Amino acid sequence: MKVLLTGAAGFIGTATATALRGVGHEVVPVDALVPQAHARPVTEPEGVHVLDVRQARDWSGLLSGVDVVCHLAAMVGAGVTVCDLPLYAAHNDLGTAALLAAMSESGVSRFVQASSMVVYGEGRYRCPAHGDQSPAPRRVEHLDAGLFDNGCPLCGRLLGWEAVTEDAVLDPRSSYASSKVAQEHYAAAWARQAGASAISLRYHNVYGPGMPRDTPYSGVAAIFRSAMEAGRAPLVFEDGLQMRDFVHVEDVARANVAAVEAVLGRHRGSHTAYNVCSGQPVTILDVARMVTAAAPGSPLPVVSGDYRLGDVRHVVASPARASAELGFTARISPEIGLARFARDPLRA
Repeated sequence: MKVLLTGAAGFIGTATATALRGVGHEVVPVDALVPQAHARPVTEPEGVHVLDVRQARDWSGLLSGVDVVCHLAAMVGAGVTVCDLPLYAAHNDLGTAALLAAMSESGVSRFVQASSMVVYGEGRYRCPAHGDQSPAPRRVEHLDAGLFDNGCPLCGRLLGWEAVTEDAVLDPRSSYASSKVAQEHYAAAWARQAGASAISLRYHNVYGPGMPRDTPYSGVAAIFRSAMEAGRAPLVFEDGLQMRDFVHVEDVARANVAAVEAVLGRHRGSHTAYNVCSGQPVTILDVARMVTAAAPGSPLPVVSGDYRLGDVRHVVASPARASAELGFTARISPEIGLARFARDPLRA
């Protein structure tokens, strides 16, 4: 099968290209080499077509004979400032729309894309007295007072978290999250209008070898690792008890392959989203501890009590749909993967 892979030179793209080729698929690799995701000075990887996805309507030659497009190219991270909004809208919203239009013009009708757990905003919560609840964004005065947990809007009791499923209401709370919701909506609309089929994979916190270091757009695991290597204690925001799901990049690559192979059999007009997660939630403080414990002599994590506006408290995913429909189950537990991550090679 011939797969056009955008973002092919990136962290997840590199692992996905290797996984696709490993099971016999032909890969057409494309990457714009945006500086937020790549080392400086940027060098062009051998064999990669250096192209901007926003110009995808000029790619008719590359799309010829392609069976599936796997779209990983995106601006990632929570955004450093609100001034990043145009970057997310340009690369993620416009880029995806341009790619889908180019696919239709070239007769390519199967699409897999990277989405994110950030589309959920806060995860799933339950009050012992009032059942499922959707908490509003946390108030600044509460965060200033160190009150980080969500309370029931009806009675004020602390809400307990539960695993969020793909049918949850989407509630983006950052520029990146808004762009990922837009990408999913474009894919769903394109599938219906073009008589095509699409899959969106909602990655949870991805980590592993090849992750970018020393950039504010990196994930928290890489930020902890960079602090440790600089001899600084990793700083953990809030009280460190935020729950997340950390999934290894090798597992994410396997999920991408499973989706690429599955989308060929989907009925036309369909769009389906899947969580891609380990199914083994951990606290952010435990992530910092696992990374530092694997490097004896490293400074211990420090819980700062600081917070970032727009961060959510708990997001933990259900892996059930991906397991049942894609045959995907993560193989690398956070305990093993995060210990390895303390020694994994990172991007400069």
